[in-house]
Amino acid sequence: MLTRIDHVMICVRDLAAGIDAYTRIGFDVQPGGTHEGRATHNAIAFFQDDYLELLSLREGQTIAAGSSDARLAEFLAKGGGFRYVALQSDDLAADVAAMRRRGVEVSEVAEGARRTPAGMELTWKAASLGPNNALPIFFVQHLTPIEERRRQSGRSSRHPNGALRVDRVYIAVADVAAAAANYGRVLGMPVPKIQRGAVIKADMAVFDLGPTGLTIAQPAEPGPAAEALARRGPGPFQALYRTSGMDVAARFMESHGVPPPARAIRNTGEHAMLVLPEHACGAYIGFVGPA
Repeated sequence: MLTRIDHVMICVRDLAAGIDAYTRIGFDVQPGGTHEGRATHNAIAFFQDDYLELLSLREGQTIAAGSSDARLAEFLAKGGGFRYVALQSDDLAADVAAMRRRGVEVSEVAEGARRTPAGMELTWKAASLGPNNALPIFFVQHLTPIEERRRQSGRSSRHPNGALRVDRVYIAVADVAAAAANYGRVLGMPVPKIQRGAVIKADMAVFDLGPTGLTIAQPAEPGPAAEALARRGPGPFQALYRTSGMDVAARFMESHGVPPPARAIRNTGEHAMLVLPEHACGAYIGFVGPA
């Protein structure tokens, strides 16, 4: 079963610069380590049960043509930014089998690993969609217990911006009805009712995965969704985080050179604010919570 959003992947040309940008937004970002058999390294901001990943290519590594690292290099050459949403599974083999019964093209389950700077090896299983279902999502089942993953940086993360967990992610599309039907088939979920997103200025369908929402958004008027679709084409453009205090987060950002985030009211009636892509390595980073 797909249980929640596991993490968002922000791809950056320079990992140190990405760490600096997200540190100034108020995330406690720690070096994550290197990936086994790949030319990549990352940094992690861990929350209660999910995390934000900054991913980059290591200098001086040989990159094989046609490999996943080569595709990452192409993405970075176009500017990088928010690339993938990882969805967590509690039984990936069963989820992959169910997708195939629905006619979804999906890879075999493969094991992956990352070695942290402290020498800890974290392991998982993953599967990705094939070319006939090329959506910016993939699936992961962790083999390393979450308590150990929380300790991977050597301490429990406490974020100056008060971030607690991811609340929603947003994916820009040109046709929300068609895209929602496709996502529904891949996820094995009913297509949600289309609603208007007041902050992103888009018609959207929200697939609820545990406490998190995977949101498909078609621009309805000028705003973040329209800007992202025009700038990058279809794909993920915003991660929204629950925070324990928005005013505290905004003051921290301002004290670290990040302009005050734009504020608006969600269609839920909650207040939200957005850090713009120029300050977040090409992604919109949102916050929702008490003042």
